Amino acid sequence: MHKKLINDVADALLLIGPTGAGKTPLGDLFEQKGINGTRCLHFDFGSRLRSIAREGSPPKGFDRREHSFIRDVLEKGLLLEDEHFPIAEKIVLHFMEQKGYQEGDLLVLNGLPRHQGQAEDMKRLVTFRGLLVLDCAPEDVLVRISGNSGGDRAGRPDDDIGLVRKKLEIFSERTEPLIRYFSSAGTGVVRLKVTADSSASRIYEHFCAAITAGR
Repeated sequence: MHKKLINDVADALLLIGPTGAGKTPLGDLFEQKGINGTRCLHFDFGSRLRSIAREGSPPKGFDRREHSFIRDVLEKGLLLEDEHFPIAEKIVLHFMEQKGYQEGDLLVLNGLPRHQGQAEDMKRLVTFRGLLVLDCAPEDVLVRISGNSGGDRAGRPDDDIGLVRKKLEIFSERTEPLIRYFSSAGTGVVRLKVTADSSASRIYEHFCAAITAGR
């Protein structure tokens, strides 16, 4: 199955935004409702990492070194650099297999890629059809996380205030440049403002309106 998926490049929409901006509940809504009749599969990289890290022993397909590294990624707020991409690739392909990916489905990528090196590596798995940027100011991020605005923060070990600030710095330095990277490549970019009380349903409505207007 995995070899077949590697040869079948999937269409993808990439969600980017700082931690706490609401990517996970929005991605879940895309999976529930689709986009203009297209079935969406929400790949939440952070959630996948947390699930693997909670396992007492390495899940099938992962060795002890990889399992330990994934835990460090979460506990220390690290990014997977280029040399670690095979780990990410395993996680993506396992997700596609679990979800029963079919040609014509749209992968909604949340949390991967997070920098240009990962974006280049992802091209052997997906074709980026669009980029949705959730613009959320740091002060609004902190309010959203402390109040669990999106309803997806319960029990998250990586929501320590120190780690949140570190992730905001990494986002600014490593992930925001993806906007220029994809725009320069001709990929369509939609930017939506997210405030402390923005809901996933409202953001979804604004996105659908934006792509309809852009036709």
